[in-house]
Amino acid sequence: MQTIYILWLRQLKRYSRSRARIIGSLAQPLLFLVALGFGFGPIYQKAGGGNYIQFLAPGIIGMSVLFTAVFTGIEIIWDRQFGFLKETMVAPVTRLKIMFGRTLGGATVATIQGVVVFLLSLIAGFRPVSWLGLFPAMLVMFLTALLFTALGTAIASTLDDMQGFQLIMNFVIMPVFFLSGALFPLDGLPPVIMLVARFDPLSYGIDGLRWALIGLTHFGFGQDLAILTAVTAVLLAVGSYLFSKIEI
Repeated sequence: MQTIYILWLRQLKRYSRSRARIIGSLAQPLLFLVALGFGFGPIYQKAGGGNYIQFLAPGIIGMSVLFTAVFTGIEIIWDRQFGFLKETMVAPVTRLKIMFGRTLGGATVATIQGVVVFLLSLIAGFRPVSWLGLFPAMLVMFLTALLFTALGTAIASTLDDMQGFQLIMNFVIMPVFFLSGALFPLDGLPPVIMLVARFDPLSYGIDGLRWALIGLTHFGFGQDLAILTAVTAVLLAVGSYLFSKIEI
């Protein structure tokens, strides 16, 4: 447990020291929130959907968690290239503990990022239907962050260069985001797109956030939690196996 705690703390310190990374990671969600929220807001309202900022904000929070969580995996490649990973690997602890410590640290950072975007959304005009919903929202954010941090770790464990990681992430993560219902309702979609959305784990993270923050749900909050937990467990197992096979 001490090893996991130390690696978790190291991830938090690395994040807090990088001011450029913090500011840069907030630029994209803020742009989506302002440009889409106010740009498509009148159209969404005329279509009978109500306040688009209210609908959009949980999706942008989920987007922030997604991108921050996945791209923590690139730190594995960075540490491998500069020898920091080797120093960690030769420590008298199992690779499983190292992987869990790094993953928990990355998930915590992504959750903090989601909270910051939530605070920015309040400035943009978003209001949760109940402040008590913040507790289940935090749970959903952490599960989503843990899931995609484990995915980023699994992918990074099989790669040697950062360029390859970024290409794969763009190929995987952009469809995951755009087909999750973060920007549009899932009701009434064509059957093919709805089928893809059902297999998209982020769909359940976004849906859980919407239920917690504005009381809307497509799948049901219980199903959201069950699927997020199950997929997270599977990806943690896969990520642990691939991380254990890293050659340094």
